Amino acid sequence: MARQLGVSTLQQDFWKEAYLKELTIRCCWHQRYGAALKAKREQLRQRRPAAKEPLKLPAIQPPAPEAPKPPPEPAGPVGVPEGTMKPVAPKVRQLLYQGISHDGEGRRRYLHQRQACPPEDKYYIPITTNFIYGWQMGDSVLLGCRIESFFRKNGVFSLLDPCDVAM
Repeated sequence: MARQLGVSTLQQDFWKEAYLKELTIRCCWHQRYGAALKAKREQLRQRRPAAKEPLKLPAIQPPAPEAPKPPPEPAGPVGVPEGTMKPVAPKVRQLLYQGISHDGEGRRRYLHQRQACPPEDKYYIPITTNFIYGWQMGDSVLLGCRIESFFRKNGVFSLLDPCDVAM
């Protein structure tokens, strides 16, 4: 449907009449109900307490100075320095400063040397639960373990040896 560009006098008269009709309806409503509406608003204003001065927030008081706390008691065993690692031996620490890692010296050699030490020599107490197993057991555990016993000698699908079968 195409929009009409021009407005005819018939359409102008229609809109003029609709506007005047709406205006007269509003005026009649205001004459009939306006006084009651005004009285109702006045009652609501009287019910509300009059705000003579703006609301004020309570003053902020600075916090009271705290009494000095006594120094905390050390949680660890007595005589153990702060931290969980034991200090590195000076001989091993010097490995850090000799050579470069690329040549197998320096940091690489230091880390290999530290890895060779058991955890009991590096830490005061077991740090992880894995440290608990075998903590301070010494070399007796390492001698009893044989890696060859963990693997089959003839592969996965080999026939069982008659000595291996339980009767």
